[in-house]
Amino acid sequence: MLRWRLIVGSSTVVLLAALCWLDSQAERPGVFLAPLALLLCLLATQEILRMFRASGNRPLAWAVYVGTLLPMLASSAQVAWIDYPTDCPIGRIGWIACGLVAGLLVAFVGEAARFGKDVQQPGASTTNLSLATLSILYVGGLLAFLVQLRLVPDALGGELNQSVGLIPLLSLIGTVKLSDTCQYIIGKRFGQRKLAPRLSPGKTWEGTVGGIGAAVLISSLCLSALLHGKLGLTTPTYLSRAFLYCLLICIAGIVGDLAESMLKRDAGVKDSSTWLPGLGGVLDMLDSLLVAAPVAYACWIAGLIGP
Repeated sequence: MLRWRLIVGSSTVVLLAALCWLDSQAERPGVFLAPLALLLCLLATQEILRMFRASGNRPLAWAVYVGTLLPMLASSAQVAWIDYPTDCPIGRIGWIACGLVAGLLVAFVGEAARFGKDVQQPGASTTNLSLATLSILYVGGLLAFLVQLRLVPDALGGELNQSVGLIPLLSLIGTVKLSDTCQYIIGKRFGQRKLAPRLSPGKTWEGTVGGIGAAVLISSLCLSALLHGKLGLTTPTYLSRAFLYCLLICIAGIVGDLAESMLKRDAGVKDSSTWLPGLGGVLDMLDSLLVAAPVAYACWIAGLIGP
């Protein structure tokens, strides 16, 4: 299992690094990474539908797929729109909001169309609509913030635009995944007290605190070295901001990890899917990133870690 985890994990890192390099060379940010995000969205939707079905629920598949994709497509509008106006009245979060509303409407229409036909039990339509909405918000809505993180430099403007580049997106991925890895290693070695035994029996307080501490320290030092001079801030000032930023997204990552564990436990499945040996499925890889993404985006846009 460890061998497969190393092989698949290394291959994933190499692929992501190649796409990030291509994206950094492209005229429009996100042109290579946005299609990857859309593919991950489709695969994650398939997995969450599998979990719904494992617990005996049958939301309308096409409505869930379309509804979950819409926030992602809306968030990617700036990537596809060649001459995107900087003063667009919809704004940035507005695109995600429009996609979420459109996705919800699709779910309503789908369930209304089959009401009384495929679904007979009282309350089944409401349950299916609720599950579809969960997929739209949890998968489509949260994943859309990963796209927006790639577009953060456009919002910063000026010389900083070129300096920041992929840092907002990569700082999230690097910090959260480093935290996950450190938690696993420290927990295996020193873990004694369970963090959430009913949701994730393998997680311990020692591993969680130690992993977050190690990841926050390493990531904040790296961020401070990369950016503090470009923002005109002293090293201690920017280091304290970077420390808080990394701490917030690591804590959010823990919440995301436990949230997906709850969904899997409730569905009675060990992994979201089995097509990634050693790593589970797409949701197993994305769980901590999904909840951390909007937190990271808010920190950059609000100026905690950015200008």
